[in-house]
Amino acid sequence: MPSVLIAGGGLAGLAAAAALGGAGFEVDLFEARPFAGGRATSYELGEETIDNCQHILLRCCVNLLDFYERMGVRDRIRFHQEYYFIEPGGRISTMRRGRLPAPLHLAGSFARLKCLDRADKFSIARALAALRRERTRRKDLERISMLDWLLQKRQTPRAIDRFWRQVLVSAVNEDLERMAAIHGFKVFWLGFLARADSYEMGVPSAPLGELYSTDAWRRMGNVRIHLRSSVERIGGEGFRIGGERRTADSYICALPFERLEAAGLPAPKLEHSPITGVHLWFDREITPLPHATLLDRTMQWMFNKDRGRYLQLVVSASRDLTDLSRAEIIDIAVGDLRLYFPRVARANLVKAQVIKELRATFSAAPDTEALRPPAQSPLPNVFLAGDWTATGWPATMEGAVRSGYAAAELAARYSGQTSRFLIPDLE
Repeated sequence: MPSVLIAGGGLAGLAAAAALGGAGFEVDLFEARPFAGGRATSYELGEETIDNCQHILLRCCVNLLDFYERMGVRDRIRFHQEYYFIEPGGRISTMRRGRLPAPLHLAGSFARLKCLDRADKFSIARALAALRRERTRRKDLERISMLDWLLQKRQTPRAIDRFWRQVLVSAVNEDLERMAAIHGFKVFWLGFLARADSYEMGVPSAPLGELYSTDAWRRMGNVRIHLRSSVERIGGEGFRIGGERRTADSYICALPFERLEAAGLPAPKLEHSPITGVHLWFDREITPLPHATLLDRTMQWMFNKDRGRYLQLVVSASRDLTDLSRAEIIDIAVGDLRLYFPRVARANLVKAQVIKELRATFSAAPDTEALRPPAQSPLPNVFLAGDWTATGWPATMEGAVRSGYAAAELAARYSGQTSRFLIPDLE
């Protein structure tokens, strides 16, 4: 069977390996770090195994779900049908699906949201209707920011801050004023409007690292994962690893875009956007809620990781936190939580961890789409994978898997096979 070498063991590289391995290719994947998963992984902290940051998916992430199926771990994704919006003071609004068909399936609970007033809701409804009309007609969505578009649609300040910003900044990992409108459209169309269940939020019930360390690789037999193996150079004649050349029929580069030039490939001129994860362990239950979006403060999302005692907080596009110390960020996090959950005032903080991912994703800014390269590199037998390639998605786990599948299809075609791995978006 044809052979493929893959550089990079993040989701893009793993997805390409799973697709090609399942098609019978001989696959060797090389990852510089001692673990797989890239930015979506976990590590040991004392007796705890924690994720570097909470990663979620929606049911519209069809390729990511397919990858989990290949790994035999799809049953470890727990889907939630409710979104909880909490205001300072603790008032909770809940959004869930009703009986109406898409795209009106969320209309009933949306109308009852207490965190928005009538004017806010009317403006949001008007913008969602415009989004449906303009998503395939408007030609400037790659060039304008999502905030520009929202202002054009006369969104109220509270609608922007409590609805659009809360959903989109977390989904795209970029501020509204820095985010190309095309990505905001993608999130809302596929995640909230296209199908009645596509908004449901999937949260892994196991540490992220366990999703990739499965028996699936051993069942394939023809996929070999080489950890602590850095690919130094990539060319049409092979990989250079540890000073030695390794060859195959074709090659997939799934490295971060900032490492391409050092590996001998042209790199797109993209910028990064950071994410900060804050892990807090208390001596008692703080909340029974499984998750919540926290309105009007620095911390954006809360995830209940263990009986309300271990909470993980997430701040996307966290440039304001980059220069703050660990202690300062913990103080902000605990102070924010006191505004939403009264039990925090009576609880003791047992331990805390702050993880700053300064290069978490590429910045999905206006005029960025033209910079994202296709899966085909300038070399005929070298293919590119990564959420930063031209996937049509922002920097998400779904985008990473899509890129891996697209590169795998090209590698298969180069070897004379017609294999289809990529699943089309919901429409």
